[in-house]
Amino acid sequence: MPSQSQDPPRAPLSAPAPAPAPAWRRARGEAALGEMHRSVALPQGFWRRLAAFVGPGYMVAVGYMDPGNWATSIAGGAQFGYTLLFVALLSNLMAVVLQSLCARLAIGAGRDLAQACRDAWPRAVAVPLWLLAEGAIIATDIAEVIGTAIGLNLLFGIPLEIGVVITALDVVLILWLQRRGFRRLEALVIALLGVVAVSFGIQIALADPVWSDVIRGFAPTTEILANPHMLYLALGILGATVMPHNLYLHSAIVQTRAWGGSLPEKREALRFATIDSTVALTFALAINAAILILAAAAFHASGQTAVTEIQDAHMLLAPTLGSVVTPTLFAVALLASGLNSTVTATLAGQAVMEGFLDLRIAPWLRRLVTRGIAIVPAAGATILWGSEGTGELLILTQVILSLQLPFAVVPLVLFTSSPARMGGLVAPVWLRIVAGAVAVLVIVLNLKLLWDFTTLAL
Repeated sequence: MPSQSQDPPRAPLSAPAPAPAPAWRRARGEAALGEMHRSVALPQGFWRRLAAFVGPGYMVAVGYMDPGNWATSIAGGAQFGYTLLFVALLSNLMAVVLQSLCARLAIGAGRDLAQACRDAWPRAVAVPLWLLAEGAIIATDIAEVIGTAIGLNLLFGIPLEIGVVITALDVVLILWLQRRGFRRLEALVIALLGVVAVSFGIQIALADPVWSDVIRGFAPTTEILANPHMLYLALGILGATVMPHNLYLHSAIVQTRAWGGSLPEKREALRFATIDSTVALTFALAINAAILILAAAAFHASGQTAVTEIQDAHMLLAPTLGSVVTPTLFAVALLASGLNSTVTATLAGQAVMEGFLDLRIAPWLRRLVTRGIAIVPAAGATILWGSEGTGELLILTQVILSLQLPFAVVPLVLFTSSPARMGGLVAPVWLRIVAGAVAVLVIVLNLKLLWDFTTLAL
């Protein structure tokens, strides 16, 4: 009887591997600032393509020299001389890292920061982040309202209360510029930045600071942490330099460039966008340092350490430096800075609302709503306390921005460190470590500030 062949024993069936969790909870919707999305074509040739990426970095740099920054830098320079120059340098280096992450997120994930928060996390997380982002934009807008009103007052004698109301009319300028095309909007911003740079270049030449002291001011010192008032101003400079709304703005406006879909094309776009933002932020550092150096050379060196108001600085520049043209240059630069900040804050507000809520409303309505909210505290401060209260309110807005910064920085670092979300453009290990250190530093400094002032209050 022939033997029956037996099948070899089968290996037990293993359970199928679980499907990987999706990188995003929802599909990417319509891009924020949709009317300008991918509107800037990229020409052939390395240098022409690089030139096509010049613009978004300078629009972001505007936020690093807005009127709120003036208040903190003037107060810091007048009270502590050149000591806080190190804070300006450190803040700028942090900004370079964070803004490069914004470009990486936009190009690698195809989302701006607001969209990424909305698509990655449940509403219970995304909505509070949206509210904090809106609060940051309102704080920024308050600084712009006050700064522009002060500029109008110094140049044309318009009362602060009326100047605050006039700032609401800037929506007409914004709408007209947006209809002319994004590159023209960028050109205007860069031109106004040039006005600010020339004005401060002349003022620094007239102030003739002690350059050896200036260089020493860029060295770190523990005195900043030991002195609560110095730390308060240092965090104001940090909040005025690394601004939360800039992280949302940059990740949105980088996407106005029409790069290709392949990984090499995306890497090229990231390289160009990073060059643009790094050069622009270096320019912003020069302006920020110039404001602080001017205050230190003109006021701290002459014993006028109580200067905290922009109006006081304007009034004292002529007798201190012996030049009648200096106050005019100061006021022109302030007005140019305020107008520039208006443009970028409008775009940031639009990007935040559209990104978080996927809600499209008319830009003029969005601008009037945020500007209306900002006008109330600005007008209240000018009516109740006059010019004396505006400087303190400006510094307070910058500290508020610093306290809100971790809620934008931490999500940005988490997203750009995720291979599932970023693909081939995930941040390298060294960049993740540096970005993580920046986030920790921001959180620790904010906790230190809260502890110091809670202790003083008790």
